[in-house]
Amino acid sequence: MASPVRSDAARNRQALIEIATRLFAAAAGDEPSMRLIAREAGVGIGTLYRHFPTREALVEAVYQDQVRRLTEGADALLAAHPPARAMRHWMDLFSEWLATKHGMVDTLRAMVGNQQLGHAHTRTELLTAIDKILAAGRAAGDIGAHATAEDVAAALIGIFTVAPITSRAEQAARLLDLVMLGIAATGPDGPRPGAAGSVR
Repeated sequence: MASPVRSDAARNRQALIEIATRLFAAAAGDEPSMRLIAREAGVGIGTLYRHFPTREALVEAVYQDQVRRLTEGADALLAAHPPARAMRHWMDLFSEWLATKHGMVDTLRAMVGNQQLGHAHTRTELLTAIDKILAAGRAAGDIGAHATAEDVAAALIGIFTVAPITSRAEQAARLLDLVMLGIAATGPDGPRPGAAGSVR
């Protein structure tokens, strides 16, 4: 059983990650300072630096926490919703991840340049999460066999490039709904080729 001291430390660390995530997502220009993050979390700057000795350490923790939410979120959403609806909710999680990245992009670029962060591994994890939902959708018959994880990921990146969730949320939502129509097993003229129950 974890000691009270360790439990408090774990709660403080998670609180700092959650506050930093919110501030990074809301950042309109410069990245939020470490001092601001500590103040918003209600802890001293020393406490922040004990958990995260550098800005890079905090950014990596936020980044990995968001990736974990996306990968674990696929299972949680499939357990709670039909696959097509789970896919749409997952797209919203993805938009939140991108919004958070926007507020720490300068640090992320430096970390990637210094090989402190592996984008290839993250890409594989995210594609695996998407493919898990697509596979469930194909089995259930509400997502077409024509849809691939790479296609969905490319569509999401394109949408949030032209319609960032932080400034054009309504347009982003409409475009995501259009993507869902595009990957549905049934199109306007009936079942798509390769969809469950379709006639070739």
